[in-house]
Amino acid sequence: MRNRRRHPGARQRPRPAIRTLVAGVIALTGVAVSVMLTAAPAAAHSYAATVFADVSEPERGVVRTVLDIEYVLLATDGARAMGDTAFEQEAYADVQASGRDPEKLTPAVLDDHADSVEGYVLPRFSVSVAQDGEPSQACPNAVVAPYEIVIRDGVPHARLVIEADCTAQVEAMPVPYRITTELFPGTAPGGMTTTIVDYDVRSGAGVASLDTDTNPSMVTTTDWGSRMGEFLVLGAEHLLLGPDHLLFLLALIIGSRRLRDIVLAATAFTVAHSATFILAALGVVSIPAWIVEPAIALSIAVVALWEMRRFRRARRTDAMGADGTLRPLSGKPQGPLDEQPLVGGGGNAVAVRERILAAPSSAPVVDGFTRGDLLRIGVVFAFGLMHGVGFAGALGIDEPFSWDLLGALLVFNVGIELAQLLVIAVVFPLFVLLRRRLPSAGFWIAAVVAAVGLFWFIERLIAGA
Repeated sequence: MRNRRRHPGARQRPRPAIRTLVAGVIALTGVAVSVMLTAAPAAAHSYAATVFADVSEPERGVVRTVLDIEYVLLATDGARAMGDTAFEQEAYADVQASGRDPEKLTPAVLDDHADSVEGYVLPRFSVSVAQDGEPSQACPNAVVAPYEIVIRDGVPHARLVIEADCTAQVEAMPVPYRITTELFPGTAPGGMTTTIVDYDVRSGAGVASLDTDTNPSMVTTTDWGSRMGEFLVLGAEHLLLGPDHLLFLLALIIGSRRLRDIVLAATAFTVAHSATFILAALGVVSIPAWIVEPAIALSIAVVALWEMRRFRRARRTDAMGADGTLRPLSGKPQGPLDEQPLVGGGGNAVAVRERILAAPSSAPVVDGFTRGDLLRIGVVFAFGLMHGVGFAGALGIDEPFSWDLLGALLVFNVGIELAQLLVIAVVFPLFVLLRRRLPSAGFWIAAVVAAVGLFWFIERLIAGA
């Protein structure tokens, strides 16, 4: 029996078993990613809890802290820690009765459960005198003002004014204080609670970031470099643990054919979000969370759908002939290059697909950039402006301008950029390899990303209605 030799120009049929297996893997991966990501909360920045502490020293040895804690978090985790189920139930009913409008909430529930509120917070947020770098016993503390409900970034917070009396341990000279938090350890879903401390006492002033689980305390004489290092880590964690920002970055990577494409897109995103991040954090720009959160989700869907359209233009392109020429499926005259169905398989298919995706609908505008390239960069820049407002909301600093504050904001932003570069350095090469092995993978990954973005968009619209 003679062996039949395949003609070089003949079309190779993909093996059904392999094709089905690959499709199944992609489908299962898409479902798994969708389930994991859509299980995340509707808000973009609830991956971790954030507490805000404004610390001052109105009298020698008297340390006053204005502590803002998310109302719902205090009424759930705090109430459960104290075994006060009535507190949690009444707070839930209070939120429902207000029509989910934070402006309508009152501190009545906090007043009714003051024992649980203070029993949870006071032992877990303490101030002590740090002598020779060693902390002493926590100073006695108490709530000294009525409870309030304040709104930070559209989220209701319970405000407690606490004074710690350290006069018995303080002499005439200013002494360093140690501020320690044990509030909400291991808070789901991100497994962390960040406390932003803005302090101005007689021994020092500045802004610091504490983590209940890994870095729960600071001293008011801590050097600038150490405090800024904490904000660098906080910025990196925010991007790496924020699923919406990661998905947006993934959508950019999927649609980037060359390293230049992802570098330019990432640069546009960085410039845009850096500008609005600084302006929003300093209070110059203010956009309600009910606008920012859906807009961020929509940006994910739009960019992913954009890339799906680009992939679809070349979807009928399978490969290049073995002799390196483009071969139509029939002898009939074909249309433009980006409409020609091609035959073959393997790495050559990717090469042809790249040429088709890169083929401009019109002449290049500047240095090889097509109108489509420039439009894509413009869209990424516009969405980056909205992401910057979201980054600022996550940090949650609402204080008068100071150079120390500006330094903290800039370092936080640098942390975001370093994490972004890390993601690109790891994911982009992997995606290039995947695309060469399975040219259609980008389309389906973009489809999953678009579906998740649209789901979040609708969910956040409903939540903000």
